[in-house]
Amino acid sequence: MMNDISQETIRYPASRILDVAKALSGDVRVRILEALGEKPMSVSQLAETLGVAQPTISINVQTLEQVNLISSTQGANREKICAVTCRSIQLDLPSKLGDGLHQTEEIHMPIGMFSHCSIQPSCGMAGKDGGVIGSQDDPRAFYMPERVDASLLWFAESGYVEYYFANPLPPGVELDEIRISAEVCSEAPSFREDWASDISLSINDQLVGTWTCPSDFGNRKGKLTPERWRSGTEYGALTTWSVSESGSSCNGSLSSPTTISSLKLAFNEPIRVRFEIREDALNKRGLNLFGSGFGDYAQDIILAFVRRPK
Repeated sequence: MMNDISQETIRYPASRILDVAKALSGDVRVRILEALGEKPMSVSQLAETLGVAQPTISINVQTLEQVNLISSTQGANREKICAVTCRSIQLDLPSKLGDGLHQTEEIHMPIGMFSHCSIQPSCGMAGKDGGVIGSQDDPRAFYMPERVDASLLWFAESGYVEYYFANPLPPGVELDEIRISAEVCSEAPSFREDWASDISLSINDQLVGTWTCPSDFGNRKGKLTPERWRSGTEYGALTTWSVSESGSSCNGSLSSPTTISSLKLAFNEPIRVRFEIREDALNKRGLNLFGSGFGDYAQDIILAFVRRPK
């Protein structure tokens, strides 16, 4: 029986060219589309037909689903049944600057990939398994190559970590907003619920805002925190700073007069993002910064560029 194709042609806007191209760039994914050309098949049937391991088929099917080239339903025995969604695709080519970009472009930065820091004991880093990287309370650990694997970093009192982000937008593309989100909290010996710390974020040396975290959270296990971790701090609060032409905000509340124009963004210059406990902070009580394998949120630092609507 031939596959019941829901539509003959899918049209993709210019902003999805890269997504579709990446999805079609793998040999296994092209072979999956070939196998589904005449009839739907289960994941196990695809694995048998193509001679590829079932987990590999599942991963590649997900990639094709993300660009709507494959749809799936649940068959007998709860098995995933896959089918192609069209016979052909149409790609709209970009005609002006920014057409090939998504309305929101995101860069995900692992917390261990900071470019500069100022750290004093007590301090440290831990990997996804909960093991300490280097030696605890030794600032030299923050300069070791293994730091890139960190899923948690912390320091007491004042200090900072700074990250360099690439600017993905070409000259001439206007931004409506820049957003930065990260899971953070204060840093106390072990943990303390009544331990406020003023966590500041700046971009290109311009203060975006300061959020006063009320606690070093450790009253329960973090949803993603490894069982091996037994050092007190367990999770943080997902905090979002944003900058627009009208000023800056933190968690939706106005926080500073810094605007996008004042950041002086340049296409060929890095965007410097700094998480800091300032020397003159009223609550100078350290910082915990969580990566995707620790705490409550499965994310690293996210820098989002939101373009103005057309």
